[in-house]
Amino acid sequence: MRRISWMLAMVLVLSALLAACGKKDAAAVVKDLNEVVGEMESYQGAGVMTLHTGETPQQYKVEVWHQKPSYYRIALTNAKKDVTQIVLRNDEGVFVLTPSQNKSFRFQSDWPDNQGQVYLYETLIRSITGDTTRQFADEKETYVFDVAANYNTHALVRQKIWLNKSDYAPKQVEVSDSNANVVVDVKFDSFKFGAEFGKDAFDMQRNMTAATEEGNKTGTDAGVAPVEKTDDAGAQQPANPQATPDSKGTEGAVDGQTGVSEGTNQQGTEGSEGASSGQGTEEPTVAEPQEADSFGVIQPTYAPEGVKLKDDQILEEDGDYSVLLRYEGTYNYTIFEARPQDRAVSLAPSRLVDLGFTAGMISGDALQTLTWTSDGVEYRITSADLPEDEMVRIATSMQEESGK
Repeated sequence: MRRISWMLAMVLVLSALLAACGKKDAAAVVKDLNEVVGEMESYQGAGVMTLHTGETPQQYKVEVWHQKPSYYRIALTNAKKDVTQIVLRNDEGVFVLTPSQNKSFRFQSDWPDNQGQVYLYETLIRSITGDTTRQFADEKETYVFDVAANYNTHALVRQKIWLNKSDYAPKQVEVSDSNANVVVDVKFDSFKFGAEFGKDAFDMQRNMTAATEEGNKTGTDAGVAPVEKTDDAGAQQPANPQATPDSKGTEGAVDGQTGVSEGTNQQGTEGSEGASSGQGTEEPTVAEPQEADSFGVIQPTYAPEGVKLKDDQILEEDGDYSVLLRYEGTYNYTIFEARPQDRAVSLAPSRLVDLGFTAGMISGDALQTLTWTSDGVEYRITSADLPEDEMVRIATSMQEESGK
C-alpha cells in the first residue's frame, strides 16, 4: 500500500513538472522580447484605435510600417470621414503629410526615439522591459502585461498590453488614466514580422501622390507599397517655392513661432501673439462667413480650470476665412483656425507631439505654438504660459467638433 502511495505521489509530481515546463514566467517572456526586438528587421501592422477623450468614442484606422534602421510610416485614417494623415521617417527627416490637402511638414527630429506611440511595437516592448514593477498574466493564447504608461502626458498612467504567445505580436493595448478609465484602446487586426516593402514605400513624394491618386486611401496590402504611378511635375512642386527646405531664405519662409510656412493662410498670426499678452488688434465681429470657405467657429469642449473664453473674431481678408479665439484666466492663450489653400513644405523648427488622432508640432520657446490639421482645417494654439499637457487636452477636445 505504501509502495502504491509513493508511486502515485511521484506520478503527480512528474505531471506537475511537465505542466510547468510549458509555461513561462514574466522574466522569461521579457528575455524573449528583448531578443525579438534585437533581431527584428521590419514589421507591418494594422488595426483600429479608439479614443475615449470626448463625449463619444472616436475610431481611427491605424497602419504601421517599420524597416530597419529607422524607416517608419504611420497612416491614421478617420474612420468616419475617411481622411488620412501620414507620419513618415526616412533619410531626409520626419514628415507629417496630409495628402488630401497636398500639404506636408518636414522636421529634423529623432522621432520616434524621443517619444513613444501606443501603436509602435518598440514603444510597447520598452514599456514592458523598463517597468520592474510590471504585472503579468498568462491567458489562453496571450501574455498580458500591466505596466506604467510612458507617454508624453501625465493624463495617461497605466497600460495593459496583450501579446500573442506564438510570436509575441501585439493583439491589443489599453491605456488608462489615474482613475482607471480607458482613454486609448488599440486592437490589431494583423501584425507581421519580416514584412517586405517596395523601394519607395517610405518616400515622401510617393506617399503624397499615391494617397491622392487613390482618393485619399493609401495602399494597405500587408507589406506592399502603393503601386508606382507617374505624376505630373506640377503636383510635385510646392505652391510657394520659397517654402521649400532647400530654397534660400528658408528662415524667412517659415514663421519661427508657428512652424507654418508663408504659403499657408497666416492671417491672425500677429493677433495671436498680441492676444497672448492681452492685446488684440481687431474688435470681435459678427460678420457671417462666406459659405464657400467657412467652417464656422470650432470651439474646444475643454478649458483648464479658471480659464474662460474672452472673445472670438472672424477674420475675412481677400476672400480668406479664419477664426481667432482668445482665452484668459489661469492661463492665457489663443486658438487660430484657418483652411489652408496651398501646399506648404517646411523645415520647421519644431518637434512632434502625439495628439492621438493625429501628429501635432510644438514650436517656439518662451511663446509656444501647437499646430495641427484636422478635416482640412489648420489649428494653432499659442501661449506663453499654457503647459504642453493642457495644449494637448484642448486640441483633443476639438476633434470631431463642428463649427457653430
